[in-house]
Parts: sequence; C-alpha cells; structure tokens
Amino acid sequence: MEMKVIAHIRSDFPTKFGIPHQSGRIQELKADIIFEPEYRNHEAFRGLEEYTHIWLIWEFSQAVRKEWSPTVRPPRLGGNVRMGVFATRSPFRPNPIGLSSVRLESVEFSEKYGPVLHVSGADLMDGTPIYDIKPYLAYVDSHPEAAGGFTDQIQDHKLKVEFPEELLKKIPVEKREALLAVLANDPRPGYQTVSYTHLRAHETGRNLVCRLLLEKKKKKKKKTKRKKNK
Repeated sequence: MEMKVIAHIRSDFPTKFGIPHQSGRIQELKADIIFEPEYRNHEAFRGLEEYTHIWLIWEFSQAVRKEWSPTVRPPRLGGNVRMGVFATRSPFRPNPIGLSSVRLESVEFSEKYGPVLHVSGADLMDGTPIYDIKPYLAYVDSHPEAAGGFTDQIQDHKLKVEFPEELLKKIPVEKREALLAVLANDPRPGYQTVSYTHLRAHETGRNLVCRLLLEKKKKKKKKTKRKKNK
C-alpha cells in the first residue's frame, strides 16, 4: 500500500530535543500545517472549521529503519526497562507511524499556500510529513476511564523556570509562553536521572542557555564532604 504525504508541519523544533512526550501537553506551542499542491483544493476542507480538535497521522521520518525490535526501552522508564513495542508509543516501530491529537485554532486560505491549518499542542518536529487528517470526535474518541498501563505509574513533574526579564526580552513575544512551558515540562530525556528542581536561564557570549540547578545533587555532595571531614 502506498502512503501519500499530503502535508508537512511547520513547528519550532528543528530537532527532536524538547518536543513534548505527547500531543496536547503544551497548548502554548503553535504550528502550521502546509499542504502539498495536489491537496490544496478548498473543497477538501469544507466543514473542517466546525471542529475544535483534529487527529494527525504522520511519519516518524527520523526513525525509519529497515529492521524492527519487538521490545523497546521507554525513556520515561529510565531507559533500562524493556516493554513490548505495541505497548508503547516508541517511534521505532514496524511502520513508523505517529498519531497526534491537536487543537485546530483556525483554517486560513492563503494566496501562496492555499488552505493552512493553524494548530496548537502539536508534538511534531519541523518538516514532519503528514499522511492524513481526521476530525476528533469527543463522543467516541475520549475515554477518561481508560487505563494507561505503565504510564499510570510515572510521576509527572514540572520544573520551576527562572528566566531573567532582560533575557526574556530577547525572545519574540509570541514565543515566550511556549518556551517557558517547554522548559517547565523538563526537556531532558527520561533516562538522564540526575535530580533537579528548576532551570535558570543565563547568557554566555552570544548564546542564551538554560542551566540545570542540581540542588539535590549538591546536597548529597555536602553530606559526603561532612563525612570525610569527620
């Protein structure tokens, strides 16, 4: 079966680092869906603006492999526990297909690109190819009582982000809330297990970076020094 790419997404993630683990976690993230010329027929979008959410079916274009493994190591389990690939949302699958639920902010008909979908809450890297779009139907797609498998045992946490006002001003106004939300969501892979509580933004040379404050680790070092002194 041939799968045709109908569109590509434009997001603020040139690489996979920092992308939320799931769609909908960071609603402040905005993205645009640009369709291929063949699929810019206005009739194909008739009625779409009546929906608040849509499903995106897309390709893990950076995870295409000739071979697949029946088990994977989910980063959120520390990277040392193996689970069946079909019990996870790992990108390394027999068919590298992704599924995301996003909010449809608006449908714009532009002169250059034809119909453009403005969405929020996407978890896709910039340029990701999209195979299909379907409306999200709450009465059949929403299951609040559903069990979440091993993910139900994972403790969700948010970081406190310290971002000096003078540095925040260097970020475009429309991008600030999304940036802070991404940092608070903890952009590091789950298998990096160093404990920390918050991020602090600072500047070195021409680069704006965020430094991890390893408070818990520092406390451990202090205890070790005290023992040695004794």
